Amino acid sequence: MQQPTRFDFKITHGLFIVVALCGHTFAETRSADEPMNVVLLFADDWRHDTLGCAGHPVVKTPSLDRLASNGVRFVNNYVTTSICGVSRASLLTGQWMSRHGNRSFGPFETAWTDTFPGVFRDAGYQVAHVGKWHNGPFPKERFDFGTSYYGKHWMKPRPGQGRRLIHVTEQNEIDALEFLTARPRDQPFVLTVAFFATHAEDNHPLQFLPQPESMSLYDSIGIPVPPNATDASFERLPEFVSRESNEGRNRWHWRFDTPEKYQSMMKNYYRLASEVDATCGRVIELLEAQGALDQTMIIFTTDNGYYHAEHGLADKWYPHQESIRVPLIVFDPRLPDAQRGRTHDAMTLNVDLAPTMLTSCGLSVPETMQGR
Repeated sequence: MQQPTRFDFKITHGLFIVVALCGHTFAETRSADEPMNVVLLFADDWRHDTLGCAGHPVVKTPSLDRLASNGVRFVNNYVTTSICGVSRASLLTGQWMSRHGNRSFGPFETAWTDTFPGVFRDAGYQVAHVGKWHNGPFPKERFDFGTSYYGKHWMKPRPGQGRRLIHVTEQNEIDALEFLTARPRDQPFVLTVAFFATHAEDNHPLQFLPQPESMSLYDSIGIPVPPNATDASFERLPEFVSRESNEGRNRWHWRFDTPEKYQSMMKNYYRLASEVDATCGRVIELLEAQGALDQTMIIFTTDNGYYHAEHGLADKWYPHQESIRVPLIVFDPRLPDAQRGRTHDAMTLNVDLAPTMLTSCGLSVPETMQGR
């Protein structure tokens, strides 16, 4: 894995048109006839504090830290349902689970024309999705550029990619850069880079399998153990949760039930996070090299949080902050310099993102969307 190179944002200032993000405003710095692009960097099983800019004592995320320093970080951002497929359906539809109908990993019931990619494509945008889908069969025909894969950290190569196995985050990067390089330059675009990392490979005994180039990261660091990562904390949970048969407890045994296992698992988890960060950096650098950065909104968020052994649990699902609170960074080139690098503590939700992206690009929000 190559280390990300430093990039600088070069933003011009012009006409100011105000658009809203959950009660906060951004000011437009481009002429009104230039449509805004959107890049959504969407990671997996990555909670709100797993960022250098959030003050994390271990993990290194220099690319996302730079994005935050040039944008806004929302520190109280939550998902409405903390599980992969349901949360992704809420992102696509701007709806709670009770309306979109995906209660696990199947198709959602919402009409495609009422999803954010559907609205953007109908408005003449090039629409791309690369990586994890988790909402039933991937509707490739709905996208101008579409790929779907997840479940394993190491994948068989595609034709023309050689013979070696390829890491899923590397494939995310290849696909994202391919779309950005080949896209028509006379159309605006929306790109979702849906990472599988930092999700565990559940059927593999090692769970988290980063790239070899990352293995020196965090090697000499002792990962702090949360103070409530105890049996006593687990036993204080409600009876329907505090059972050894509970899947969150089952996965705690997979990952965290010895000090040695905890150290090994968490270091590899953080290595996966740093790999995602590096790919985010290279996507942003290509946008800058193409001269597209000053007309592209970039959003980084994740589908749900993650227990790092807190409450004696692993994974997600339950309504603790470790599970439902997720990062949200928004870079908008229309943001005045004086407002860059700030944090906002107003509560935001994953269902707010679809209507925010549409409104920020001057498009109408479907009445079916419940976010704002």
